Amino acid sequence: MRWFEFCRKYVAGRWRTSAAKSREGMADGLAAVTLAMVKRGGDTPEDESLRLAFRWGIVPANEGEDPPAELKAAYDWVTTADRPLGDVCDAEVFEGVLYRVSYKLDGTPAAGDTYKRRRRALNAALEHAVATGKLPENPLQRTRRKRVGSNDVVDPRVLVNAVQARQLLTSVSYVGSWDRCRGRRLVAFYAVLYYAGLRPAEAVGLRLSDCHLPEKGWGTLTLRETRPVSGKQWTDSGERHDRRGLKAREASTDRPVPIPPVLVAILRAHLKEFGTAKEGRVFGNERGGVVGSSTYWRVWEEAREYALPPERIDSPLAGRPYDLRHACITRWLNAGVPIAEVARRVGNSPEVIHRRYHGCIDGHEETANAKITKVLEEEGDTV
Repeated sequence: MRWFEFCRKYVAGRWRTSAAKSREGMADGLAAVTLAMVKRGGDTPEDESLRLAFRWGIVPANEGEDPPAELKAAYDWVTTADRPLGDVCDAEVFEGVLYRVSYKLDGTPAAGDTYKRRRRALNAALEHAVATGKLPENPLQRTRRKRVGSNDVVDPRVLVNAVQARQLLTSVSYVGSWDRCRGRRLVAFYAVLYYAGLRPAEAVGLRLSDCHLPEKGWGTLTLRETRPVSGKQWTDSGERHDRRGLKAREASTDRPVPIPPVLVAILRAHLKEFGTAKEGRVFGNERGGVVGSSTYWRVWEEAREYALPPERIDSPLAGRPYDLRHACITRWLNAGVPIAEVARRVGNSPEVIHRRYHGCIDGHEETANAKITKVLEEEGDTV
């Protein structure tokens, strides 16, 4: 069996039980490997075209269809110049496979999460090949190559302090014309990331029925749904936003998150001015539809230019909306909230919180030194 035909059948078998994001991640990982699993020649199409042609070709709905004109040459190459599946066990070929998993098209190391996602996709496919008798072994299992590139520890440089966060939220309201409310519609959206630690996809799916917003005191957001964005070709509905349960939880479970009075007030003001969007969602675009990731990214980029000094605009500081979640989690940890409770509120495991944020917690070295000093004094080992 040749590489492309194996991938096409493998993806088709997993399509029905996979979420849109999982489908896209699987396609991206196998597309990266494909660049090492095609034979090269003088007229080989560009790597980007090969990658896009592969991603188009393994979507089950596209089987038997003619590829788009701009991808036809690359698709023909992928489907005729691909290697036999067994070549993945060849040491030289597999060295190229590992390179494609670890690096981007421009030759720079892939981000830590990208590397892990690609490696998982490749490993799952190779394990399937072994289980179905198409390969004698999974060559990925015999390699212990050290990871080249970044890890998934949060960079402290992205974290905003309280003053910077308030300035950014205020600046969001100035984005776009006042009558279209492009920025003002999203102030509360970014606020739930910063004050409640929600993921953007969780904020997109938040409904009024999920919110307890008393006139005084703390409120609660009970999260039940996430709306991750994927390409239309990866979702069953044909919409860009898939409808999923919470990350790393059973589909029927929820996650209550206490929210402070300041966020309660922001959400009440937002609902009073804009009401709810379709399906009772708290946040929507001007037509009541789902807030797109491209929308909240563009607004955030413009807000940073208003809020930050010129010398900080090109810095990592709050470079992504997701960095507001990082700032929230770090603030809770520095306030002394137990890691297990922080993990429960934000929907991670305590191990993930400890690994990703250990470099962002202030005062731990001084606390540890004080404890050691106390022991030394009790033992009489002080100068």
